[in-house]
Amino acid sequence: MKFMLMMHAPRSGWKDAGIGTWPLEDIKAHIGFMLNFNKELTASGEFVDAQGLNLPEAARVVRAGKTGAPEVTDGPFPESKEFLAGFWIIDCESEARAYEIAARASAAPGKGGVPMSIPIEVREVMSAPPIEG
Repeated sequence: MKFMLMMHAPRSGWKDAGIGTWPLEDIKAHIGFMLNFNKELTASGEFVDAQGLNLPEAARVVRAGKTGAPEVTDGPFPESKEFLAGFWIIDCESEARAYEIAARASAAPGKGGVPMSIPIEVREVMSAPPIEG
């Protein structure tokens, strides 16, 4: 079963208290945790992909205009309380295992090495809509 684990970061205080304000040692510890975590998932055969995303200021929302041409606007909306900071795609045997993996990601070290307990949204990757039988 494939799952997408989405790391949501709080928008409030991100610029004032986010990773860019941490001491270099804390940033290295956080990134080191993520790299080792991905290596462990690769070794267990559960890793598919993982990426960190640029800050929300760089995000754009695109819709098809009447002619099909892209209409690009700023996004996400400034009133959002959280933003998508990064994600993993994993392939594991059960939803329970996906939750275990998400909890490990949530506990990544933050400033001062304190576990962040950052919210991780877990959603199964579907190849098609469910078929009613």
